[in-house]
Amino acid sequence: MNYPKKVVLGDITVRDGFQHEEKTISPRAKLWCVEQLILAGFRRVEVTNLGNPIGMPQFADADQLLQAIRSSKLIKDQLPHVELTAVTIRERAAERAFEARQKGFGPDRILFMVSTSESHHRRNSGTSLEEYWKMCEKYIKKAHEIGIKVCGTVSTIWGCPIEGPTELRKAVESTKHFLDIGADDIEHADHDGSAPPNRVYEYFSMVLDEIPNPDLHVAHFHVTRGWGLANVLAALQAGITHFESTLGGIGGQPANFVDDCPVAGTGKYYYADPNIVGLVCTEDMVVMMDEMGIDTGVDVDRVLEIGQMLERILGRRLRSECIHTGRIPKKPTGR
Repeated sequence: MNYPKKVVLGDITVRDGFQHEEKTISPRAKLWCVEQLILAGFRRVEVTNLGNPIGMPQFADADQLLQAIRSSKLIKDQLPHVELTAVTIRERAAERAFEARQKGFGPDRILFMVSTSESHHRRNSGTSLEEYWKMCEKYIKKAHEIGIKVCGTVSTIWGCPIEGPTELRKAVESTKHFLDIGADDIEHADHDGSAPPNRVYEYFSMVLDEIPNPDLHVAHFHVTRGWGLANVLAALQAGITHFESTLGGIGGQPANFVDDCPVAGTGKYYYADPNIVGLVCTEDMVVMMDEMGIDTGVDVDRVLEIGQMLERILGRRLRSECIHTGRIPKKPTGR
């Protein structure tokens, strides 16, 4: 097996993980998670969505959280080396990021998102792909003018929950277009868990053949069908070095019910059972990579401790196996 010996991991629990939760997570709990992830060694953390909180009330505290992170004494020495990301699907969200940046607490990186599937793209953004590309070109320039990086997300690469099968070539072309208009890196997303490992390897091989800089590509896998870590391995073998994940494997489509009230989210859930969604689990991925001799740059034991605490924050058993089984012993246990 050939794979990179060093990777860059981004944890997106506080945004993608919490967006699917049907109860409000307090700003204090979110801040605790961000602080602990940074202290564990993560240098890329996705922390909020700056879109309209009427549709996604989980992020009504976006400004408050960003200010709290910037003011945290616990991580003040690490923050200059950390990249904080906020999702900004549409213009108003991007403007909020710019305003917050000018006030001294905004994100270092924002995220725009296209889907190769027109119907999926409309569900997420409310606009056509053609209109959205024009918006991206304009707002990427604006972001760079005030010192914010832009990640371009490409979704429905391996399939679409609305339209079904998709063509890998369309995602490669979207990747190239994002980079052509100035995106700093690309998140390649399997948002509905449609990607089998062989097609993950095929796709990332295509991408790296045409755009060979691995620092430009971030792999983002969901575990809707249980293939998450298999896809991580396939991406590693293709040469990918940047990955995203969530603690406990939580996350997925924005919740359409929060606390005691229906909300817009992104509409009806794609799957009848809202509990089958989720992302690759940070804890299990970190332990697996560590066992493979891959340098993740994070404190493995501390990551497991954070995962254990997240189960208490959310009040249920999450997807991580390693926070319960632990790391593989390196010496006799005496049992």
